[in-house]
Amino acid sequence: MDPHTTVDDAPTGDDVGGELPGRPRRPALSTLQRASAPGSDKPPTIYDVAKAAGVSHQTVTRYLRGYEGIRPATRERVVAALEELDYRPNLTARSLTTGRSHRIGALTHEIDKHGPSNIAQGAAAAARRAGYVLDIFTLDMSDPRSIRDTLKMLRQHDLAGILALTSTDEMTRAIEAAKFTVPVYLGGEPDETPTEHSELTGIGFPALVDHLAGLGHRSFLHIAGPATWPAARNRTQAYEDAVAARGLRSAGVLPGDWTARSGHDAVAALGEDLGATAIVAANDQMALGAMLALRRRGLSVPGDVSVTGVDDIPDAAYFAPPLTTLRVDFAAQGRNIVDGLLAQIDGRPPVRSITPHSELVVRESTGPVPAA
Repeated sequence: MDPHTTVDDAPTGDDVGGELPGRPRRPALSTLQRASAPGSDKPPTIYDVAKAAGVSHQTVTRYLRGYEGIRPATRERVVAALEELDYRPNLTARSLTTGRSHRIGALTHEIDKHGPSNIAQGAAAAARRAGYVLDIFTLDMSDPRSIRDTLKMLRQHDLAGILALTSTDEMTRAIEAAKFTVPVYLGGEPDETPTEHSELTGIGFPALVDHLAGLGHRSFLHIAGPATWPAARNRTQAYEDAVAARGLRSAGVLPGDWTARSGHDAVAALGEDLGATAIVAANDQMALGAMLALRRRGLSVPGDVSVTGVDDIPDAAYFAPPLTTLRVDFAAQGRNIVDGLLAQIDGRPPVRSITPHSELVVRESTGPVPAA
């Protein structure tokens, strides 16, 4: 039996295929009303949510537990009712009733980086939707003792599971060597194989190179992320594959560390002849540094050299010039990771990993190849 299905909850029509004959139509979203009187100190219950959404309380329970088999229109009404009533699960009461913790420990590092921070935010939102609280523990990968102390402290907490947002090889090794008594889900990006690609590397990078090739560019440079990050290795491989598959030329791969400074220094250290008319940086910050280094060399972007990035950070649209980049949905990645951990906690089959969406965003940092 599906662990999210209750024995006494027969199909009601609000979540499994439409209205039953003779049954009144459910209220539209605009007719949702608060089930509790304004100013009441009594917090809303799932029964209040069900009444406001016009569904059964079992349907609300299914949604809160992460059940995916709810009709989209029904799901929208439940979400609207939860927000309207400002419903918050009573985690303490639920833990006492079920004997289970509803707290998840999330291990991460480099939380100041755009990707890890947005993955953590997406994970926190997904955990909250499923009735869990996400406690974030940040590891200092440069301090082995700090790592041991953090992992020891983590084992002392009453947790339902642990989410390891492993961005680097060092962090993955540290988590794999630790001993835990609760389910652990490694949520890092794995090294891709020749036959397995994410949407970013399998679709995004080819689209980016096609865009530059369509502008006449035939010679490229890549500024890579740190070699200990699988994400950086995957992006470098995707760049090289896309360039080679189109018969274009790569003038080299420059080392970087995700920072704008590393992108600047990589370009500043090149000889007088760049050997390329387009630079593909592995993230937006390194692209920003590269553009400054080009300007200091007396080169214009995109008049002399086109520059692109990856991630589409909020500031990318306000660079000078605004940056052409690949937008990555890191929040979706965080939600997918939480779904994987919850499947382990609930004893369900592993969820199918959904590749985060990527999209080419064309702005003014790319232009036609300069005349010879």
